[in-house]
Amino acid sequence: MTLVDWIGSCGVFLILLAYFLNVTSKLESKHLPFILLNLVGASMACLASYLINYLPFVILEGVWALVSGYALYNYFSINTVTQK
Repeated sequence: MTLVDWIGSCGVFLILLAYFLNVTSKLESKHLPFILLNLVGASMACLASYLINYLPFVILEGVWALVSGYALYNYFSINTVTQK
């Protein structure tokens, strides 16, 4: 496997791990580890898709990363407000 294959495979693994942990009730979608697994995983998969020049997955994973980034922003916004 090439470096790009490893990056993409690790990214997809992280996304699937987050999904598996959520479905098995080990991790809620509001929890920071779930958000981070999706953000890092989607970013890695997006990068790998970009490096192999496969635009449909660049868009898919890029949007997934942006949504996860938004969830991360909300996570810290809500927790900052509740801690005051």
